Amino acid sequence: MEHEIEIIVTLTGALAVALALGLVAQKARLSPIVGYLLAGVVVGPFTPGFVAHAGIASQFAELGVILLMFGVGLNLHVKELVAVRRVAVPGAVAAMLAASAAGFGVGRVFGWAPAQSVVYGIAIAIASTVVVLRVYADRGILHAQPGHIAIGWLLVEDLFVVMVLVLLPAFVGGGGASGGAIARAVGVALAKIALLVAFTLVIGRRVIPPILGAIARTGSRELFTLAVLVVALGVAVGSAKLFGASMALGAFLAGLVVGQTDFGGRAASEALPMRDAFAVLFFVATGMQLDPGRLAATLPLVALTLAAVFVVKPLVALVLVLRFGYSAKTALAVALGLAQLGEFSFMVAALGAKLGVLPAEAGQSLVVAAMVTITASPVLQTLVPKLAGPLARFERADGPRSVGRSETDPRLRVVVVGYGPIGRSLTALLRESGLVPTVIDLDHERVAELKRAGVDAVYGDASQRAILERAGAARSHTLVYTASTPPEAVIRTARELHPGLVVMARTGYLRDVSAVAAAGASEVIPAEGEVALAIVERVLGRLGATPEQLDRARARVRAEMGGEGRSLAPEGDSRGDEG
Repeated sequence: MEHEIEIIVTLTGALAVALALGLVAQKARLSPIVGYLLAGVVVGPFTPGFVAHAGIASQFAELGVILLMFGVGLNLHVKELVAVRRVAVPGAVAAMLAASAAGFGVGRVFGWAPAQSVVYGIAIAIASTVVVLRVYADRGILHAQPGHIAIGWLLVEDLFVVMVLVLLPAFVGGGGASGGAIARAVGVALAKIALLVAFTLVIGRRVIPPILGAIARTGSRELFTLAVLVVALGVAVGSAKLFGASMALGAFLAGLVVGQTDFGGRAASEALPMRDAFAVLFFVATGMQLDPGRLAATLPLVALTLAAVFVVKPLVALVLVLRFGYSAKTALAVALGLAQLGEFSFMVAALGAKLGVLPAEAGQSLVVAAMVTITASPVLQTLVPKLAGPLARFERADGPRSVGRSETDPRLRVVVVGYGPIGRSLTALLRESGLVPTVIDLDHERVAELKRAGVDAVYGDASQRAILERAGAARSHTLVYTASTPPEAVIRTARELHPGLVVMARTGYLRDVSAVAAAGASEVIPAEGEVALAIVERVLGRLGATPEQLDRARARVRAEMGGEGRSLAPEGDSRGDEG
């Protein structure tokens, strides 16, 4: 019982302090991440007052990393990653080697042994997936060219970390291990990773989608959410227990499998809302490692570490991305985005400390450097437009084009929410008119049929931002809501995603027009009013009314239905005939 209380107290206390300091950071126009890191210092063992349980916080943080990597896999478009492989693979390798060499030099300056310096160099060479995703999402470039390159880059770094975690004990734990023993360790590690990837991508694609499909057909949101979490955590744990790989890599592969199915959008929007809370705990757990009393003694080490992180790695990345023909703006966004330490830095450092090849002051330095670089990361991105101009002369004329989901002119794109009789007719008419509709619907089988017919369709709840993003609402001209359920939540989310989007919404009754318009609809079409108008037109037509008389009648009916949404029905009876 005491342990359960300690878990709840740690979780509640850490989140409460993170919320308070995150709000302060937001008010100060800093990233909330800064507040989360400071919250870790506040609840850590080296400051007075409430002390969170470090072990419990770290376990929650690990869960956050797993869910985050699962989310990365869900939102990763394989075609986009393949398109940037030529820059992401060699770029990541070169930048990591340069940063590792710089870190090795820092260690040697302070008199550390070669093995200690190597581990420290590896630790500072790895950027934070959490930070990059958060900063790029805030800047709106996560699904643009810089985001594609950075995600591919980070994936290479993550795979490198897996190799380090597997091979480091063989290099330093075995003392004078022979070259043959090290070669065997490398071979076994590569074989395990290859087997994990093959098993997840081949077997997982045959097993996971049918399971999710069967659960989706039950109509239970809770069961679907539970199923997705079981897939994410199950594959993550299996990758560690059965293949000796990191749980983060397993979670990423699981997300990749689910993301390539029709369930990817719904999984991202409904099953992972808790990932942000656990990602917060990652930053809190990081901040808990800082001992303010030892800060002054580590400042020289921190200074040289920051020089390596802020100068060496970004400079190499900048040169390489420009060399591969990308624009100066893209190169700067990638280079400056990678200029920080990450969650895997601490995983490498923890293993190094466990093996006795990392000095105590190295851990303190990594925490301070992580706090400084993570704090600076959003600020550095604001410098990209200012610095891109002077660097434009280094751009290559034959650079690659931006990679995106669609090159369709945004003026031709229309998102249709709901594929009932109205949505079906509208979609057909839009296609006949040369426009490009994307349908969002909660019926998985209907979405599958649309895709087989060549219609772009997304399965999920349109009130969720991730679903609208996947449907391309941010790159569309119009969104039409045709479903029979209240549209306000969808309209507000669409407005947040794309303020200039034209939103046309259907509503059942005239009395609902004002509320739907207040939610942000550009135009509201009440079914009740349109029925009244159709009846008036048909009655007058049968009575021999001229076209001019019909036009005047239409104008009068629409005027009477406007304003406060009054109908032609007697006062107090605007519900229509249907309940």
